[in-house]
Amino acid sequence: MAGKKKEILSWALLFFAVFTLFASCNKTEDNNKEDEQKNGIILGFSQIGAESAWRKCNTRSIKAAAAESGVQLLFSNAEQKQNNQIKAIRSFIAYQVDVIAFVPIVADGWDNVLREARDAGIPVLITDRKITTNDETLYAGFIGTDSEQEGREAGKFLVQKFKNSDASRTDPVRIIEISGTEGSSPAKGRAAGFREIIDECPEYKIIYSESGDFLRSKGNEIMRWILASEYKDFDVVFSHNDGMTLGILDVMNERGLNPGKDIVIITIDAEQAAIDALGRGAVNCVIECNPKFGPTIMTLAKKLAKGEEIPRLMHVHEEVFTEDNNVESIPPRGY
Repeated sequence: MAGKKKEILSWALLFFAVFTLFASCNKTEDNNKEDEQKNGIILGFSQIGAESAWRKCNTRSIKAAAAESGVQLLFSNAEQKQNNQIKAIRSFIAYQVDVIAFVPIVADGWDNVLREARDAGIPVLITDRKITTNDETLYAGFIGTDSEQEGREAGKFLVQKFKNSDASRTDPVRIIEISGTEGSSPAKGRAAGFREIIDECPEYKIIYSESGDFLRSKGNEIMRWILASEYKDFDVVFSHNDGMTLGILDVMNERGLNPGKDIVIITIDAEQAAIDALGRGAVNCVIECNPKFGPTIMTLAKKLAKGEEIPRLMHVHEEVFTEDNNVESIPPRGY
């Protein structure tokens, strides 16, 4: 009988130990979840669309960085419409997110909705494209590319290219500019930076400029029109992004033109397709516009959620690739 009691007691002790272990594990798991909910933040992000490989890469960078850093991301695709972005920002305010970040499709028209965010106590981070406002307190800071410097780099390459290749030239260098979305900060900045350089050299002349809206199809369409117009004789194409450039090259190849040799091609973004075109001699200069700043956005969002200040202006690192580079040494772009 004593042996039977000992056996029952042993089983009871074993059951108690197992129960305690499971209870402890469940409690630890619950505590971890509570800590995660307590320390995590909610970021509302409005992207302008998916108009190019660059934009898709930018979106992937943001989503991956949010997942890796434990940030809950509410993501909205505006499909190239400012009204959709404003609606998204208002929905983020209603949801009471910790931080709002967005890529403004155009520079103007944000003050009202940003005042609503400020009144709700939600800090706002501007990314990729800048805004124009008389009240700088409406947003905490900007992280993105330096569009004016990208334009300057395009101008510097062009001036050096013709200085080296044809010192005896007397005719003006005729330039076609295919610009980005009208009213967007990249289009304004790239145009301004480019002109800052070439305006110092009277032999360089922009004979035609039109917005291609950063779309490959529009680049294609505009170049078809130019080749049938009074502007068909030109020496240079300065395109504000690779998508439009690829559309331009499609038309030139169809027409038997010789881009990169008879016509100088300068483009901005550094998508893999543009680097490949540089490698085969169809493009002369590719200026990087770095889309991979998702991790920095998450770092800044966490600081803002804690009430910390961030820099008002942050530019990501960018490079310039030219026909003089060993293209094979350029790391794969991933977009």
